[in-house]
Amino acid sequence: MSAIEPRRAVHAFFMQRAVELARRGWYTTRPNPRVGCVITQGNVVRGEGWHERAGEGHAEVRALDDARARGNDPKGATVYVTLEPCSHSGRTPPCTQALIEAGVARVVIGAQDPNPSVNGQGIEALRAAGIEVVTGIMAETCAALNAGFNRRMTHGRPRVRVKLAMSLDGRTAAADGSSQWITGDVARDDVHRLRAESGAVLIGRGTLAADDPSLNVRLPGDWMPPLRVVLDSDLTMPAEARMLGVTGDTLVATASDDAARRRALESAGAEILTVARQDGGLDLAQVLAALAEREINDVLVEAGPTLAGALTRAGLVDEFVIYVAPMLIGDNGRALMALSGAVGLDDAQALVFDNIEPVGADLKITARPALSESE
Repeated sequence: MSAIEPRRAVHAFFMQRAVELARRGWYTTRPNPRVGCVITQGNVVRGEGWHERAGEGHAEVRALDDARARGNDPKGATVYVTLEPCSHSGRTPPCTQALIEAGVARVVIGAQDPNPSVNGQGIEALRAAGIEVVTGIMAETCAALNAGFNRRMTHGRPRVRVKLAMSLDGRTAAADGSSQWITGDVARDDVHRLRAESGAVLIGRGTLAADDPSLNVRLPGDWMPPLRVVLDSDLTMPAEARMLGVTGDTLVATASDDAARRRALESAGAEILTVARQDGGLDLAQVLAALAEREINDVLVEAGPTLAGALTRAGLVDEFVIYVAPMLIGDNGRALMALSGAVGLDDAQALVFDNIEPVGADLKITARPALSESE
């Protein structure tokens, strides 16, 4: 065993604690990334911190403050941080400068920050100041804390997660159209947690007409409401829609230039986004790009088979979250997704299962599109 391996094991031990701290900001940091930080001296924890919400102290600064509050001078310390420290001024000063001024000896980094304003510059700034920098410790785990943020920074669009609920035979509604409720209370609560961690919840006009949903987070406690996004090509959404009467913002994407309907919705509190038409609906990539400009990291799609299928065919889905109920609806029920064009198995959309777990009486399947060899 080399001398490096025990040291990397120590690094992983404290990085795991930093990951646990980062998760404390799971529902509150958006649009910023989730970050945790641990400060040690002689393998003893001297300070801890995590980023809680945008505009407030970053994890590194909070950990430095915590160390000093405990009576510990961070000079010469080792700092473990799940994401590369920022090197630019935004709502708060750069964390690299705070670490340099504190006189820390070493910074151990989990994931590199893909933000073009950082992306290696934080590492360079620390090394230029004579601080030892260790990178790549639990990199995948640390990157997974901010999958949506990373997608927005690298691809110019949010991470898209499509939530679906179905019977064991793949039906989302009975022949008479009834679908409430296929899944049980535990699964529905889990969906509300998905909403709470998302910057936006997106539906199509069909879902709005069928369910008139509120799309808010109905869990005990105080939750940041996601942006509600409705795709409505012809702007037929009624001004009396339920979601316009609850806390939070609603964005209606449309290709219609009907001024009267626009005024009615705007008077009811909605914001209107004009996008191009494409393939009989709206330009989905344009909608997602507009959401990225609003600093939306994660979009939860709670749509019917048409929109879910359109996003899948366009290659815009990053993850499927499918709740499976222990029931059989039959051949006349509504199918899970509208995916035309597949003739043989070679034409099928291949998926990779990431997780399968029970939620109450139901199953929750998390899957993602399988990458082709060219990707």
